[in-house]
Amino acid sequence: MRVRAALQNKIAKSLFSIDRRNAKRRKAERVRRRQNLPHTVHYFHQAGDPYSHLMAQVLPQFQARYEIDLDVHITAPPPDWAAPDRARLDAYSRIDAARLARQAGWRFVDPGHQPDATRLAEANAALIAATESGDFLAQAQTIGDALWSGDMLPERTLSLQEIEQVLAKAAAARSRLGHYLGATLYYAGEWYWGPDRLHYLEERLRALGATKPGAPVEVVYPPPVVPSTPAPVTASVGLELHWYLSFRSPYTGIVAERVKALADAYHADLKLRFVLPMVMRGMQVPRMKGFYIMSDVVREAERLGVPFGNAVDPIGAPVERGYAILSEAIKRGRGYAFAQSFLSGVWRQGLDAGSDKGLKTITERAGLDWPEMRALIGGDHWRAEAEANRQEMFEFGVWGVPSFRIGDVTAWGQDRLWVIEAALKKTMTEEEHRA
Repeated sequence: MRVRAALQNKIAKSLFSIDRRNAKRRKAERVRRRQNLPHTVHYFHQAGDPYSHLMAQVLPQFQARYEIDLDVHITAPPPDWAAPDRARLDAYSRIDAARLARQAGWRFVDPGHQPDATRLAEANAALIAATESGDFLAQAQTIGDALWSGDMLPERTLSLQEIEQVLAKAAAARSRLGHYLGATLYYAGEWYWGPDRLHYLEERLRALGATKPGAPVEVVYPPPVVPSTPAPVTASVGLELHWYLSFRSPYTGIVAERVKALADAYHADLKLRFVLPMVMRGMQVPRMKGFYIMSDVVREAERLGVPFGNAVDPIGAPVERGYAILSEAIKRGRGYAFAQSFLSGVWRQGLDAGSDKGLKTITERAGLDWPEMRALIGGDHWRAEAEANRQEMFEFGVWGVPSFRIGDVTAWGQDRLWVIEAALKKTMTEEEHRA
């Protein structure tokens, strides 16, 4: 292993180990007990963020179940580096939140556009007033419903300057604690984004004995299981599941087996659409974002029973070396085998894809001839395919990985496979009706 890769591997295993995380949790709890402090959860709410509107609906249940002090902050939108294509991000967030609302039984209907600046100011003023009076949980849902539906909002009682000062102060506090998005919860050193990750905080509080008497046994929103059971028994003719992936994406690293299982369960042809990583396309991924992503992947991998963390980041040449082989492997019907071998190698097994030794292991266990594949490294034959995949991904409304597509239904994120399964079920039902 190269020296730099060995150092990356050592740092990754240290920073993102479950043992280290649990030790930090125990230390935080000892400090809390020693100082006789409550379980304080900070929540950052952003008007105009659909996920924040969903959070406003689940937080009353959350607070009712746990002995916590909920400290609410009305915050500004994420900085430009976290939303480089803000209009596209806003549009996809509305679509995604509407899907999530239907899945979980919450309220959000995508109006097809963001609230304008005047209405955002009115909503922020109302949210700030509710927070200062201690009525946020009682009023936030109503304010959000009015904001998104176009109904009348309370007359603004704060100046634009006063509103901006409050939002900026909250955004600065969020940044100091280590995050950049709305709809986020912070508790004792860890972040939880949106209702999808609330169950992790619930499990942590339950382990600390912070559950109120009589609280329900189940969490507010348990993550869906994919593929669901029972699996279909009939094949669907010509069904394709498109998987947009990056070898540098840790979320891609923990989804390979599940997306293959989903495709197999529905007899779909899994199409691998590899793209260059964001940072190799000129997009910023600051340390704050990278740290949250890796911490979140560790939690998701642990829950799913997927090994993760013995990693060697393949950024740069290792990704290009891998894609040079992947392009040919796809043509030979060994695309998934090579992609799974590469992803598990660099994210789970500490293999250095930038070295011939590491890539040889990855290649041969995928059933490919190493000398033949090694001759492809350094060529540009794969670049046009990667760019075409990127353009196709953008045309369907997403720009990050892992993303998935069935027909014209596209979902972004390894935790959105349930969207794709629903599309698969719908397609098969339509086929049965046509038959």
